[in-house]
Amino acid sequence: MALCPVIGKLASKRVVLASASPRRQEILHCAGLRFEVMPSRFKETLDKASFSTPYEYAMETAKQKALEVANRMIVKDFRPPDVVIGADTIVTVDGLILEKPTDKQDAYNMLSRLNGKVHSVFTGVAIVHCSNKDKQLETEVFEFYEETKVKFSDLSEELLWEYIHSGEPMDKAGGYGIQALGGMLVEYVHGDFLNVVGFPLNHFCKKLVELYYPPPKDAIHHVKHDSIPSVETFEVLSDEEYGSSNSTQQNATGKLEDDNAFCSGVTGSLGKKEISQEVMGEPLVKCSGNMENLTKFPSTLIELLDGFKASKAMFVASKLKVFDLLKDKAILKAKDVADRINASVCGTERLLDSCTALELLKKTNQGYSNTESADKYLVSDSEHSLHGYIIHSNDHIWPLFTHLESAVKEGTNQNHQVLGKKAQDLFQDSYYHSMETKLRFMRAMHSIIKLTARDVATAFDLSRFRSACDLGGCTGALAHVLIQEYPNLKVNVFDLPNVIENVSCFQPTGQDNSRITFTSGDFFKDDIPEADLYILSRVLHDWPDDKIDTLLRKISDLCKPGCALLIAEIVLGEEKIDPPRAVLQSLSMTEGKQRSNSEYKQLLEKYGFTQVQTKITGNFLDAILAFKKITCVVN
Repeated sequence: MALCPVIGKLASKRVVLASASPRRQEILHCAGLRFEVMPSRFKETLDKASFSTPYEYAMETAKQKALEVANRMIVKDFRPPDVVIGADTIVTVDGLILEKPTDKQDAYNMLSRLNGKVHSVFTGVAIVHCSNKDKQLETEVFEFYEETKVKFSDLSEELLWEYIHSGEPMDKAGGYGIQALGGMLVEYVHGDFLNVVGFPLNHFCKKLVELYYPPPKDAIHHVKHDSIPSVETFEVLSDEEYGSSNSTQQNATGKLEDDNAFCSGVTGSLGKKEISQEVMGEPLVKCSGNMENLTKFPSTLIELLDGFKASKAMFVASKLKVFDLLKDKAILKAKDVADRINASVCGTERLLDSCTALELLKKTNQGYSNTESADKYLVSDSEHSLHGYIIHSNDHIWPLFTHLESAVKEGTNQNHQVLGKKAQDLFQDSYYHSMETKLRFMRAMHSIIKLTARDVATAFDLSRFRSACDLGGCTGALAHVLIQEYPNLKVNVFDLPNVIENVSCFQPTGQDNSRITFTSGDFFKDDIPEADLYILSRVLHDWPDDKIDTLLRKISDLCKPGCALLIAEIVLGEEKIDPPRAVLQSLSMTEGKQRSNSEYKQLLEKYGFTQVQTKITGNFLDAILAFKKITCVVN
């Protein structure tokens, strides 16, 4: 992506950079952009706590910087700039936003927080278009942000102070400059390097092309197949290509004619009939030449090919809280949604149309609204919301699967690639000491268990039990359903201290919770409470055999004859190829594994549990119940 096609559009305009940063100036100069420099006087005193995410704070600061310069310039010389570019770079770690240090001690505090950890660098950018009408400044603001992950090495005190005494940290966000001496602190960078330097040039170029070269109508091709949502595709064309709609059509037709992947045995091109069939979405393709048979369109393969796009569209719409805006039967135009989520109108409209094609939204002349499914499962505060798990999938699972090739080759989890942590460290180490990350994980588990809890709780008759201990029970979502279903049951939720200390915000209101207690501890190391029924929900699949041995031995030793163990997991078919959801989940390469019914039976019998029963619920999790026999012999 080059700036060259845009330079002609900006050559006659007055472009101003609202920043004194020599790094930003150098990046833009090297890209060929001509601009003036007028540092902003905006006092960066915005309340960080009032922003739900760090990037919102960075974008708002960038916008205010640019607007301050625009307003000051029209007062100064009565001619506003045509375009003002504002930017703000911040570093975030452990839920804190780090800007420029105030002194050497502050720099040391910042660098100590980053030492040995993965942190995020956000740059918010605002592009402000200005006009002067009746001596009044009118502006149109376009905003975006870029995030880059940076991993610091484990650094000694001497090295940190040596770097601080160099003076370099004092004008750098987070207290370091990656383009200079600070580069020696960094182990790896995941994302746009220039974003860490101070300006995301690649994203900026794409935004300019989006603003100045939107795709012409004749470059958009509607492609629809029998079981695939309609999609729009376009190519960004050069100035010369924009001038000829015929060449655009020829390019698009040529692409189809060159693609004979579905015409077995035919070496020529597709004829006109075949092109019209694909555009109209007919499921059959007739090949030219002497071939008379109809070749069935490989819908299943194409669904798999495009599946990640559909997932990401839902993830992004959820992260931007689009479904929240449209709850309670609200109907909004694309521009209204764009204004509320601080996004471009064209980008928002494409996202909304994609969600409509995926049947997550409905579209009428009045605007967009939620489907019944979106209201029930995608609105963040709905009773059965999956929002927490969707955000977890977007922020954690998605990056893991981008390293799937490495996971397959190495046979290991790729958390070290994404987060700089080994798999066994995730539940105990400082990764979950970050409040933001910890709460994200808890919301994910809470949303999944809430959706599956009733099916798990009622899979078997548990009325004989008077006490239960939910090991790794997180927010207590299953416990709340259990006490509703079984009036004589008391439930103890046992989980790590940094989980238990944050469960209060997940408790339902208007419900008697006196029969639920929360106990903190590590079920591998600490004593676990006695109970008639032990519960392991989404626990066993995560751990290797030695950890499972430790846990099941402890439970077996505590269980009296007649006590039981309830397991909630996805149960594989005996061939281990279904359900696909479980097989695909195993690709994340946790240290544990998914198991079939016979494997669970064999595992539990090893630790003295008999009468193993399995219930396939049809929900996200299945249920297994096993009873402790009188004697337990473990080989």
